Amino acid sequence: MYTVRTLLSLGVLVSTRFAVRGLGHHQPKVLLREQVCLSHTSLGPFSQACRKSSTSEMANPSGSSVKYLSQDEAQAVDQELFNEYMFSVDQLMELAGLSCATAIAQAYPPDSFTNKVPTVLVICGPGNNGGDGLVCARHLKLFGYEPTIFYPKRPNKPLFDSLTTQCKKMDIPFLEEFPSEAQLVEVYSLVVDAIFGFSFKGAVREPFNSILSTLKHVTVPIASVDIPSGWDVENGNPEGIQPDMLISLTAPKKSALLFSGRYHFLGGRFVPPSLEKKYAMNLPKYTGTDCVKQLL
Repeated sequence: MYTVRTLLSLGVLVSTRFAVRGLGHHQPKVLLREQVCLSHTSLGPFSQACRKSSTSEMANPSGSSVKYLSQDEAQAVDQELFNEYMFSVDQLMELAGLSCATAIAQAYPPDSFTNKVPTVLVICGPGNNGGDGLVCARHLKLFGYEPTIFYPKRPNKPLFDSLTTQCKKMDIPFLEEFPSEAQLVEVYSLVVDAIFGFSFKGAVREPFNSILSTLKHVTVPIASVDIPSGWDVENGNPEGIQPDMLISLTAPKKSALLFSGRYHFLGGRFVPPSLEKKYAMNLPKYTGTDCVKQLL
């Protein structure tokens, strides 16, 4: 990462995703890979001023565009992985969480932060996306980060109990209350959004509605797992959170075409070739033994 995230004299912090207000005396904690880019016409969350070419044009080595899945297609692929290819939930969760931690380490290496040990707040939802977040937190700890978990709605299932125990045994703290906006900016270098995945529908309920409202205003970079929480899987949400990073799992979903952050990774190098062919996913070729691929 080459330049420092710039705090302008008017109190506006500008990154390649959007401008945010209210840092006050807080110092930027992460350095950027790319030059900060400004638009004289728009600094809104969906501004395309600093976007690279659309992710819809990302092609695999054969020249075919990577397919962005609808919600129905994503659910069908998931069910085939479980029922036809006999993957277990915990197996896919481990692969997904490791991919998320690996992608984060590539986009935000520990030595790119201004604090010696980068602190990461991992917010976990009640479903499988939250399980991915727990696995991600465990691997981030092994990668040299200092994760903390907020897990307000814990399912009463052995799998999630085990994942929680694994994190606790690695001395990863669990918060009892969600931090205020000021506390979040003061304490954490990065936020991992692992609240809702591609199966989410309907209105966001508490406590997650308040959590997402806070995340809409923080200046700390957000990395979303598979889908930015609160987004429609296909149509996105221009009024919702606007993460700096998106980690698509298995294959990108249609809403990823509306992602305006700096880093888009594909994680989860586990899709059987026959399943990829059936759904015409046209996944990009992974490099060497990498389990993630940067799309943007």
